[in-house]
Amino acid sequence: MELAGLSTDQAPPISAPLRFFLTAPLFAILAGILILLSDSATLFSRYSIESIAITHAIAIGFFGFVMLGALMQMLPVLAGVKLYKVKTITLYSHTMLVFGVLFMIYGLYFSQSTINLLAAILLVIGFLILLIPMLIALRDVNNFSPTVKAINTSLIFAIISISIGGYLLFGYATQTMSYTHFILANIHSVWAIFGFVGILIIGVAFQVIPMFYVAPRFKPFCKQWVVYIISVGLVVWAFLNIYYPEYAYIAKTLISLFFFAFGTAVWVKLNNRRRPISDVTVWYWRIASVFIGIGFFAWLFNSFLDDEYIVVISIIIGGGFILSIMIGMLYKIVPFLIWFHLNARGYMNIPTMNEMTNKKILIIQFTLYLLSLFGFILACFYPAFLIYSALSFILSMILLEYSLIKAVLVYAKTIKTKPDFDMSAFNMKV
Repeated sequence: MELAGLSTDQAPPISAPLRFFLTAPLFAILAGILILLSDSATLFSRYSIESIAITHAIAIGFFGFVMLGALMQMLPVLAGVKLYKVKTITLYSHTMLVFGVLFMIYGLYFSQSTINLLAAILLVIGFLILLIPMLIALRDVNNFSPTVKAINTSLIFAIISISIGGYLLFGYATQTMSYTHFILANIHSVWAIFGFVGILIIGVAFQVIPMFYVAPRFKPFCKQWVVYIISVGLVVWAFLNIYYPEYAYIAKTLISLFFFAFGTAVWVKLNNRRRPISDVTVWYWRIASVFIGIGFFAWLFNSFLDDEYIVVISIIIGGGFILSIMIGMLYKIVPFLIWFHLNARGYMNIPTMNEMTNKKILIIQFTLYLLSLFGFILACFYPAFLIYSALSFILSMILLEYSLIKAVLVYAKTIKTKPDFDMSAFNMKV
């Protein structure tokens, strides 16, 4: 594992990112339960209440929580950014977002205007009290690496997407929805998934694939231009989608090509890694690199089919690409954080990252997840698969939560013992 370029003196308390990482699978379990209890006819309707609620249980509860946890850890370590009162802000943000998602789901399902309004306020504030300080702190970064540039760009898309999302939820609360509502909903979903999550994944990959997998570094063109071109494509797409929707496919082509190029680059890097030891996290990256190509080209060609298969495409991109990478990286990031913080405190005789999780459990979880992914895709055409897919997904998320807690218990057990070395003389913040 290559650790070059990491700054340890600005690392936040381990509780800050772990709070978000451990909550994410719980919302995925909740989403699975809601799917299990839903009717397939309404579930696969893009604008149905059930579909919107379940989508945001995953998008905010899993994607958002994992992204915030990763940002809190990566910004101080990779960019040397010091977040102001990170422990306090993290606690407030996490609490607001947890209740915001729960209130949103309840408010949408039971048409509770007051609850929806409260959810909109909690979600917008919960995100912004973390994202805005991050964006402000990035102004003082000296080493503006491609990863930091990608993070900076993703934060801008995130803040805009969250603001639009708050407005849309306000519309549900006040029952004041117009044609503009659905245009903004389209921009909100595309910018949140591709602009915030997608670009952030690309930027993180520039760092973590060479670091965790001892793989070749990404080429300068990829690191310098892919994020920039995708960002321009997303802005052009939004403009065309509003004023000239018949030409929006032009920007879609640009976005799809460069996401596909990134997926291809990931596959090549994993093939050329210097230590070709296969594990579950590599499998997750591999299936993600396959689904990224399938999903984005399907998204492009769906423009000519009046978005008839948008739900299928959402499952392919959201599940096959984004969720796969996030699960794979949780298996790397959480053990790494535990090792990183224990090592910084002077503990030497600690389990390795691979020893903090059970390989057999990880394989079972991966298998259940893959079955659920293909099952959900088939369920769009054959609803009988929905129940079995939901059960498989719930079980896979339970195993994910178990594996993360198992790793955290290593930290809890070790921290109660005496360190091998006294690190206080080094004045290292942990």
